[in-house]
Amino acid sequence: MAALDQKSPNVLLQSLCCRITGKSEAEVAHQFQYAVRVVGSNYAPTIERDEFLVSEKIKKELLKQRREGDAALFSELHRKLQTQGVLKHRWSVLYLLLSLCEDPRKPSRVGSYGALFAQALPRDAHSTPFYCTRPGSLPLSYPERSGPGGVQISTSMGTSGISSLGVYSLNGPTPTPQPLLAGHPPQTAGQQLGSRLAWALPNSSALAPTSRAPLAPSPLSTRAPRPRHDGDLTAEVGEAALVRDILYVFQGIDGKFIKMSNTDNCYKIDSKVVLCKSLRDTSNRLAELGWLHNKIRKYTDSRSLDRAFGLVGQSFCASLHQELKEYYRLLAVLHSQVEDDQGVNLGVESSLTLRRLLVWTYDPKVRLKTLAALVDFCQGRKGGELASAVHAYGKTGDPQMRALVQHILSLVSHPILNFLYRWIYDGELEDTYHEFFVASDPTVKTDRLWHDKYSLRKSMIPTFITMDQARKVLLIGKSINFLHQVCHDRTSPGKITPASKSTDSPKDAAELLSDLEGAFQGKIDAAYFETSKYLLNVLNQNYLLLEHLQAMRRYLLLGQGDFIRHLMDLLKPELARPATTLYQHNLTGILETAVRATNAQYDNAEILKRLDVRLLEVSPGDTGWDVFSLDYHVEGPIATVFTRECMSHYLRVFNFLWRAKRMEYILTDIWKGQMCNAKLLKSMPELSGVLHQCHILANEMVHFIHQMQYYITFEVLECCWDELWNKVEKAQDLDHIIAAHEGFLDSVISRCLLDTNSRSLLNQLRAIFDQIIEFQSAQDSLYRSALEELALRLQYEERKKQRDSEGEWGVTAEQEAEENRRIQEFQETIPKMRSQLRILTHFYQGIVQQFLVLIMTSPDESLRFLSFRLDFNEHYRARDPRLRASLGATRGRRPSNI
Repeated sequence: MAALDQKSPNVLLQSLCCRITGKSEAEVAHQFQYAVRVVGSNYAPTIERDEFLVSEKIKKELLKQRREGDAALFSELHRKLQTQGVLKHRWSVLYLLLSLCEDPRKPSRVGSYGALFAQALPRDAHSTPFYCTRPGSLPLSYPERSGPGGVQISTSMGTSGISSLGVYSLNGPTPTPQPLLAGHPPQTAGQQLGSRLAWALPNSSALAPTSRAPLAPSPLSTRAPRPRHDGDLTAEVGEAALVRDILYVFQGIDGKFIKMSNTDNCYKIDSKVVLCKSLRDTSNRLAELGWLHNKIRKYTDSRSLDRAFGLVGQSFCASLHQELKEYYRLLAVLHSQVEDDQGVNLGVESSLTLRRLLVWTYDPKVRLKTLAALVDFCQGRKGGELASAVHAYGKTGDPQMRALVQHILSLVSHPILNFLYRWIYDGELEDTYHEFFVASDPTVKTDRLWHDKYSLRKSMIPTFITMDQARKVLLIGKSINFLHQVCHDRTSPGKITPASKSTDSPKDAAELLSDLEGAFQGKIDAAYFETSKYLLNVLNQNYLLLEHLQAMRRYLLLGQGDFIRHLMDLLKPELARPATTLYQHNLTGILETAVRATNAQYDNAEILKRLDVRLLEVSPGDTGWDVFSLDYHVEGPIATVFTRECMSHYLRVFNFLWRAKRMEYILTDIWKGQMCNAKLLKSMPELSGVLHQCHILANEMVHFIHQMQYYITFEVLECCWDELWNKVEKAQDLDHIIAAHEGFLDSVISRCLLDTNSRSLLNQLRAIFDQIIEFQSAQDSLYRSALEELALRLQYEERKKQRDSEGEWGVTAEQEAEENRRIQEFQETIPKMRSQLRILTHFYQGIVQQFLVLIMTSPDESLRFLSFRLDFNEHYRARDPRLRASLGATRGRRPSNI
């Protein structure tokens, strides 16, 4: 040991070379120089540092040697080693043990041993032989090849990878190795191993100026290459050297003659290299495979470390890695073929030629082209959008390409289907990187959960999932969360919808994707129907959704006629007062009295306690009629259907209907006043003309209001309500009910002239209502004056009769003159009353006439038919040319025939 310690490393290395090759120091000069370069190089092979994989390989090797006990002992020792922090680089130690356990003396290991020795070359492409493996190249793990006559059979090919063509006999039977030099005696095992290892070294004149004869020329080369020195690019390059370069280019590594051109973005042969055109063209065609490999590898390397790329993106990268792995297996077989040709088949033509490479790489090249195009198309995409891009590439007539894309799609869609099943069966959404097509907004409060918290990301919906399926998926998970968070239903999702088998593996995902209209649609539909049915049952049974809907119709849309009429009778004294003098508690008491006195008392107590009085904002001059409104309180789950927007619509419709009902109520009072006072005022014939004018105007108003009430009640409310109720009974989910309810309110708002498009019509209608109120005031004033005059006249006649009965003169001349003067004054007011009524009639008829013109141009057919009923005797039609034209066009008549 002391003697060894005193020797320099160079001496020890030279002794090692002599020991391995079995030659003298003079004979191993070039091997020693080569070994020095290897030891001094910065070799850093790219080997996957997977401790688990290495330990499994060691155990497999022990089991091959029938050492089961040692394998179990190794497994236990490795487990204990993992629990302790004694070693920092356990992988390196295990890799060393794995390397030491291989027997280098086995003949079948010569190719591998030579390849391992060749991998330890430096990275300098110009000063080192072509066998140098650069950083980033794949570790050559050669498959076992056996067969009679040297037939190579790949036993490690995958079923779906690039090398799945099954590399069998790359060049037919391998010639049996002969003695290296004629006349030499047979070598011992150690000498034979050293010689074969020496032949694995590169054919470089700088390193080996003497010894071997050149390899036989390739059949593709018609002339022998000129002697070439290292770095001499003017000498013609042999095909074997090009094959070695091409194999490195296949891995994306620059060769000695073929390098990546950054300007042209492709691999090119150096222009100084002397090469025949056929070999140059063939090499350029083969180098495209390396460019495709680089494109795919660059994408996977850049995306694999990007966590924001998400699970779908990582699955896509994993599928690309899987395809590249199969591609690398093919390259490993090709490398081993080259190594065997150099290490064993001395003096025989190379078995792997450029033309054969074209044949064996045809299918991998097509697959890599598809993958590269897919990578280009998927740039900037993630999640469901990425799955859609992959799915789009599966629509091809090539069965092999379709199978490739379907395989990638099964891996890519696996996370999406996992998201989907957790959402529809558990209501859980764990989408950290926003890849799923269901989005959640955590800032939304519980009362807006159904409407705003969950939504669809349309860009993330995969193309193999239809919009209807996506909507159902959204509704299923939303229903589960709504039940738990809003309805406080503690039923587990498994009892609502029994979970079926999920996609536990990409294989399950592939089977499911192959039957999108069958099994997949069946799972979605089953979960959708069960969950929606359960939710509607909870809302109807526990929260009385349908009863609340009917209460809205009865109270806010004035469907409970006896209650509304009695409420108006009770509220009349209060609402006639100025709005500023009203108190809500007084009106609430009147509301409760009206409920107890009508059939409303038989409603559910849960509904009656929600009915309340609301006072609107007061404007100057408003009376109680202008600010009074009924209100209906909603909260909890039913507030999802009766939202604030819906309740504001109900409030607008109630105010409109309440005002129209008040007009009917006023006209009823006007008619009652006319009937009651008709006989009383017969003794005043001077009023007959005025009263007749009042009767005519009142009848016009009654006819108008009755027709409007009929239109609103039957053609609008009843028809819309019947349509709503039919939709609610057929609704399959809560969204259907919400949509039907909103459609009902929109239709009522539009047809009751409350939308923005009917603002001019509504203004005319309100003006007509104002004229009715003004007419009531004018008639009340007329009757008040007439009754006062009638009372005075009756008193005068009564005094006159009384004095006659007492035997005195009935009246004096002065009294009679006073009476006549008063009567004359009253009669002078009659023309003023008649003039006031005439003006009122003129304004009223003008507004009605304008209203008729507007509704005749309305797109609503019901409004146009209303105009026929309002002008049933064509009174207004004869007065306005515009109305005649409209009516004539509508009825199909020519205006000239009028």
